Parts: sequence; C-alpha cells; structure tokens
Amino acid sequence: MAFRKAGTIFAASGLKDILAAQIPGKLAFQKELKQKHGEKSLGSVTVDQAMGGARSVKCMVWETSLLDADFGIRFRGHSIPDLQKLLPSFKGPAGSGEPTPEGLIWLLLTGEIPTKEQEVALSQELVERSSITPGVEALIRSLPKDMHPMTQFKIGLLAAQTDSKFLAAYQSGVNKNQYWDSAYEDVLDVIAKLSTIAALVYRCTYHDGVVKGDSSLDYSGNFARMLGYNTESFDELMRLYMVIHSDHEGGNASAHATRLVGSTLSDPYLSYVGGLSALAGPLHGLANQEVLGWIQSLQAKFKAEGRPVNKDTITEFAWDTLKSGQVIPGYGHAVLRITDPRYTAQREFALKHLPDDELFKMVDTIYSVMPDILTQHGKVKNPFPNVDSHSGVLLWHYGFTEYQYYTVLFGVSRAMGALSQLFWDRALNHPLERPKSVTPEWIAKQFAE
Repeated sequence: MAFRKAGTIFAASGLKDILAAQIPGKLAFQKELKQKHGEKSLGSVTVDQAMGGARSVKCMVWETSLLDADFGIRFRGHSIPDLQKLLPSFKGPAGSGEPTPEGLIWLLLTGEIPTKEQEVALSQELVERSSITPGVEALIRSLPKDMHPMTQFKIGLLAAQTDSKFLAAYQSGVNKNQYWDSAYEDVLDVIAKLSTIAALVYRCTYHDGVVKGDSSLDYSGNFARMLGYNTESFDELMRLYMVIHSDHEGGNASAHATRLVGSTLSDPYLSYVGGLSALAGPLHGLANQEVLGWIQSLQAKFKAEGRPVNKDTITEFAWDTLKSGQVIPGYGHAVLRITDPRYTAQREFALKHLPDDELFKMVDTIYSVMPDILTQHGKVKNPFPNVDSHSGVLLWHYGFTEYQYYTVLFGVSRAMGALSQLFWDRALNHPLERPKSVTPEWIAKQFAE
C-alpha cells in the first residue's frame, strides 16, 4: 500500500474555489431567512412524537437532500433517475452508465452538476488523499479477525484522526469564519481514506491482507479492485450502491449523529465515527444483511419442502408469517409512503445485469404480492419495499457473501452526504445542537385537568 508523506500537496480540482465563492451568498441567504421567518413556526410537536423518536418533527435544516414521503429522495433537488441522466458516468457521457460518486460529491457540496472534467479532477484528488500512514495500517492489521468489520472500520478512522487539519487549525486559534477551509480538507480526506481503510479491513478479515487498487479508475472502480473484484459489472454496482446510499436527508440516525457530534466542533474524523456508530445499529445499517438472511432462509425452506416460488406460495407464506406475529423484513419506512426509489434503482440494475438470478427472482416475486398483502393486513403505514430489501441480493450475486461487512459499504457511502452537510455546517457557522428535553412527570403535569 502507498503511504502519505507529511506535507503532501494535492491536485486542485477547483471545487474548493467554487465553494469559497458560494459561502458569502449562502450566509446572506441564511441571514435573510432568519430575519424574515425566524419567529415563524414549522409545526407543533405532539407528546407521541416526543416519546416516539421525534418522527416527522421539523427541527433541522439540511442542505444536501430532502426526503418526500410521496416522492422519495431528492439530492439537491434531483431524483435518482435524474442523477442517472445528468451526472457523469465513468465512461464519460451522462447516461452511458451509472453515475460516479465523485460527480455526486460535487453536486452535494455545490448544488451544481459537474462537467466530466471536473469529475475527473476530483477523482484524481481523492486518489491523492486516500493513503493512510504506516501506523494506521499496522493497527488495522493487528486487530482480531473475529472483531466485527464495523468496529475495525471505526478504529481505523479514529486512528487516522491524528491527521485532522481542522483540529490543527482550531488548536492554532483560527478565526471561526475560516473553519470551513480546514473542514473542507478533512471532509475530502475522510471520504478518500474511508475506501482505503474499508478495503484493508475486508482483505485482512476475509482474505490474504493484500490490497491492490487501480488509481486509473474512479472511486468505485478503484475501491472494487482494492476489495478484490475485477469486473465492470461489479464496478457499476458499486457506483450505483455508493450514490443511492450516500444521503437520505438529515433525520436518519447516521447523518444526524455525524452532525450532532460535529456541532460540538469535533473534527470530521470524530464526527463521522459518531455516524458510523449509529450506522452499526440493527435498526439502521444492519437491516440489509438481515433481509438477505430472511430471503435465503425462505429459499431454503421452499427447496426443502419442494415448493415452487410463485405468487401463490409467497402469498401463503406471507400470511402465515404475519398471523404468527412476525414482520416481513425489508418493507416499510419511517418516512416514505411509496416504493423506495433506491429499491427501484436496484431492481432495474438487476433486470439489466442478473435477470435470471434465483434470489433476485424471489425478491421480485415477493415484491409483486407483498404490498397488497400488507395493505390488507392493515397494520403498516407503508406496505412498500425499502432499500434494504434488495441491496444484499445484488452483492451476493457477485460472490460478495461476507454479509457482516455490508454495513461497512454503507458507511463508505453515507460519508458523502453526511460530511458534505458537515462542511456547510462549518461554513455557515451553525451552532451547537441543544434541544430541550422534558420528563414524563412534566408531561403529565402540563396536561393535567
């Protein structure tokens, strides 16, 4: 592996200059919003919401994406199909392949669709920022192989934190109006190093510890090579996976945790370790491997019983599952009330690249009947599949069977959205997060007759 030398000067993509030019206008717009609307209400908060995870409480401002219950995710106003049409692909023209993460990072940070030249320059800059020190590499290699990959991943990023430029600038007494400069450097450094750290964790835990990338490729292609995968189809899957998992507005646990920690002026390294800790939870980032396990168990059950996979047999199984008090994993979402557009994008990828895969056929058959069944059941607000219902099946098709590692892939991706927002938090001098809490007794007294 290549090591970074102290004082390395990175190739300039021009991204930083664009952001520097945008900051004054953003600050002015923020000031105008507060002056005109600062005292206006975004809505009331019920006791149910306060005691139920703050669902649907509008109390955050998030630059990079917006999740609409009846439409899905928009990245700077663009849907996933928009991104596939507008962002550069690795081959070059937009629409000639899946969009690259570099193009998305540019969009999330600037709000602008990059040119192919800008995307290529950012890709090269990320390559140059991606090396880790010998000490960080040695630490990762020394970790127990039975330690969960997400724990190893977080340890690696924590160890790399000694390189934080934001921490160094803060300790030197930099003016708060210049926080954005070193935050930008850390944001790109972390995004770049995450793929290196993640690949090293994977190769050391499951294989021979040898990591060989290809810096002539984009972020996703190089990451695939470091993992040990060497097909264009898998590269395309990684591009799609990274893009659709990158951001899902600010209320999700990993994004919010990143922002909350960052609001204390912890540097982007420490802030994103907070986000990764949230992502490691079973109710957040572990869901995709649980869905895959459920689908594989269903497949094994049907084979053992000699039952075909069709609408009738899936319908019968679904009702038996629901009547026994169990849930159908991979269906429903805290916000969405439609089929998750991220699911749809993955389904379209499968139809193009692996239409005859047995697990995909089962997933597609489940999708053909499950929304109606859950609607009839009447106990779910959203009977449609979410992103986790499909991603594990795609990875499994390519021989990526180490499902405990799947959340690490999610973690590499989610950094792009969470850290893009963290840059703007520092550029716009957003304050420390400090919501008010109340006790159950306070609620009872407040509404006592």
